[in-house]
Amino acid sequence: MPVGMFRPAESPATVPEADHRSAWRYLWWLVRIRPRLLVLSATLGALWMLPLALLPLVVGYAIDEGIDDGSTSSLTGWVIVVAVLAVVQAVAGAGLIQAAVGGQMHAVATSHRVVLRQATRLGGSLRLKSGSGDVVAVASGDIPSIGSAFEVVGRSSGAVVSFVAIAVALTVTSPVLGVVVLIGVPAALLGIGPLLRPLQRRNEEQRDRLGTATAQAGDICSGLRVLRGIGGERKFTERFVGVSQEVRRAGESAGRLEAWLGAAGVFLPGLVTIVVAWLGARLVLSDVITPGELVAFYGASVFLVIPVSTATEAVESISQAHVGAGRICRFLSLVPDPPPPDDPLVLPPGALSLEDRATGIEAPAGRLTAVATSGEHGSRTAARITRYGPPAPVDGTRLAGVPLDRIALPELRRRLLLCGHADILFSGPLRAELAGGRARTDEELRAALHAAAAEDVVEALPHGLDDAVIEGGRSLSGGQRQRLILARALLAAPDVLVLDDPTSAVDSSTEALIARRVARYRAGRTTLVFSGSPLWSNAADEVVTLAPVAAAGGHADHGGERTP
Repeated sequence: MPVGMFRPAESPATVPEADHRSAWRYLWWLVRIRPRLLVLSATLGALWMLPLALLPLVVGYAIDEGIDDGSTSSLTGWVIVVAVLAVVQAVAGAGLIQAAVGGQMHAVATSHRVVLRQATRLGGSLRLKSGSGDVVAVASGDIPSIGSAFEVVGRSSGAVVSFVAIAVALTVTSPVLGVVVLIGVPAALLGIGPLLRPLQRRNEEQRDRLGTATAQAGDICSGLRVLRGIGGERKFTERFVGVSQEVRRAGESAGRLEAWLGAAGVFLPGLVTIVVAWLGARLVLSDVITPGELVAFYGASVFLVIPVSTATEAVESISQAHVGAGRICRFLSLVPDPPPPDDPLVLPPGALSLEDRATGIEAPAGRLTAVATSGEHGSRTAARITRYGPPAPVDGTRLAGVPLDRIALPELRRRLLLCGHADILFSGPLRAELAGGRARTDEELRAALHAAAAEDVVEALPHGLDDAVIEGGRSLSGGQRQRLILARALLAAPDVLVLDDPTSAVDSSTEALIARRVARYRAGRTTLVFSGSPLWSNAADEVVTLAPVAAAGGHADHGGERTP
C-alpha cells in the first residue's frame, strides 16, 4: 500500500474546530474529518477475517468431495481455494495494519492538536481553569485510548462481516445448527453487556485519581528545592505515596473487571461451541449432515470465538475512548480569560505606546521606560496591564490609545509580550527554544544573546546552540536561565516588550551591561521594565515610580551570579 495515502497531519491552526458538545459527538467528529481511512480499515478488516471464517467450510467440502468421495481433482481444487484464501488474507492483513495504524494516528494526532490549540487559547488562564495534572493525563492517557478505539475499527468490522457470513452459510447447510449459532453468539455478547457500565465507571475513577497524582507529582518536582529547605520532603512523599496507592487500587479494580470481561468473551462463545459440537455429532449419527459438514460446523463455531473476542475488545476500547473524549470535551469547553471582545479594534502598525491610568504608568512609543518597583506588586501590575494574569479590570489600560479589552487576543499576544522572572525554558535544542518556532539566522541569535549577555552561557555548553536543554533548564544556574529567557523574549521582537524583574538573578555589573545592551537592541520599539534596580533607571529613556514599592526583590553584588 503506498505510503502517500496517509497525508501528513495538519498543524493546529488548520485543524477544524472540534465538536465538543458531548463525547460521542467528538468521536463522530474525528470520524467525519477523515472518513476514508476508517472505511478502508473496515473493508480490509472484512477481507482479512472473511477467509478465516470461510476456511472451515472449505475444509468441510474438501472432506466430503475430495476425501470421502475419493476425488483427487476435487481435493486439488479445494486446496487451491485454501491457497487463494491464504493469499487474500495475507494481502488484506498487510493493508489492514497500515490502515488501522493510520486511523489510530489520525485520532491521536488530531486530538493532540486540538488540545494544544485550546491550551494556547487559554494562555495564562490555563493554570486557573485546569490543573497541570489534568492536562498531562489527557495527553498521556485519554488521547491514546481514543487512538486505540480507532485502531480496532477494522478488526471489529471484519468480525461483524465474518459472523454474518458464517451464520448464513451454517443456516443454509443446517437450519438447526444455524439457529443455534445465530441465537447463541448474540446471547454471549448480551451476557457481557452488564459488565460494561461498571467498567466505564471504574475507568473514570482511575482517570480522576491519575490526574490528581500527576498534578501532585508536578507540584512536588517544581517545589522540590523549597520542600528540602523547610524539611517537608518526607511529608509530601508520604502524601504522594498515598495518592499513588489510590491510583493502584483503582487500576486493580478496573483490571479485575476487564479480566472478567475477557473471560466472559471466551467462556460464553465456548458454550456455544460445545452445543454446536454435541448437536452436530448427533446430526451426523442421524445422517442429517455429513462428516465434512460437522467439521465445518465445529471449525466455524471455534472460529466464532475470534469475532466475539474482537467485539469484546472493541466494546472495551470504545468505553475507554468515551471516557477520554468526555475529558477532552470538558477541557475544550473552558473559556479563556480574558474573553474575546465582541467587536475587536485593530492596532496601528509600528511602535505602540502603553498607558495604564490606574497606576500612572506611561510608556511612550519607541522608548524604554523603567518602572521603579519590584517584588509581587510589580509582577501583579505587569501581568494585569498585559492581560497575562488573573481576570482583572483593564478599563484604564490602553495600547496605542486602544483599550486592551477591545483588542483581539491573538493580535494582542503578537504585538505585546510579557517576559517574567518566573518564566521557564522548555526541553529541546537551545536554538529552537530561543527561536520560538520562527526561522532565525545565527546572526539574529547572536545579537539577542549579546544583548542579554548570554554568550558565555552558550559557549559553556558542549554543543553550543545545538545543545539540548532539559526540562525547565534545571542544568543551568538561575542567572543563566534568566539571561537565556531574556534572549528568547528579545528574539520574539514584539512591538511592546514588558520585562518583569528580568535581571533579578544576576550580579550588578552584569545587570548594568544587560540594561545598556537591551536599550540599544530595542531602540525604536517600546520597552517597559519593572525593576527596583537603579541600573535600569539609568539606562531608561523614561522613569516611572510605582507606589507602593515592595521591599523584596532587591539585588546584591556577590561578585558573580546568584541563584534565586
